[in-house]
Amino acid sequence: MKNRFDLIVFDWDGTLMDSEARIVSCMQRAAADCDMTVPEPETARDAIGLGLNEAIARVFPGIDAKSVGRLADAYRTHWLGDEVAQAVMFEGAVEMVHSLHAEGHLLAVATGKSRRGLDKALLESGLEAFFHMTRCADEAFSKPHPQMLLDILTDLDTPPERALMIGDTEFDVQMAVSARVAVVGVAHGVHSADRLLAAGAKHCFDDLPSLNSWLRSHIATPSMV
Repeated sequence: MKNRFDLIVFDWDGTLMDSEARIVSCMQRAAADCDMTVPEPETARDAIGLGLNEAIARVFPGIDAKSVGRLADAYRTHWLGDEVAQAVMFEGAVEMVHSLHAEGHLLAVATGKSRRGLDKALLESGLEAFFHMTRCADEAFSKPHPQMLLDILTDLDTPPERALMIGDTEFDVQMAVSARVAVVGVAHGVHSADRLLAAGAKHCFDDLPSLNSWLRSHIATPSMV
């Protein structure tokens, strides 16, 4: 018998959108603007998935609150500008969301992005009408705290066992585990498959087409219930 997930919750950056290079560049440019040591790409990359303030604190250990604010403002300026490479959707992302929505599944996003950043990404990708709910890091505690996922479950009246989380970082996995939600990973983003599995992901996929194939064999459409 196929498992029945009523609700599928996606992370955004590194899961549906290939934004790693843009995020790293914006963090490095923000540091330079604030006369701080420019982080190595891997250091900046490892914090992707957290809320912006939490990511800055991870990249710059011991940083004071005032400097966090300055860096965050500089980061947002670069992110909303056009001097760095634009982020694009991963292959198969748009088509997968379209098909899941057409089949009647509840879809949501739980992301470390700000509300302004996610709304911009949803508009540019043409996916703003396909998600029943979205929750951002400036509306809840940052991942790996489970609040944003728990808020989604509550607002969409879905028990944890009827939901599936999909993400590319251990922060996504830890959030889902804490919320008692099943979670699978995609390894085309920030953290490796080994890291995702060690954090508690049940499966990990190389790309979205592979994930989509698995979903087709493990979920039932509402019409099949």
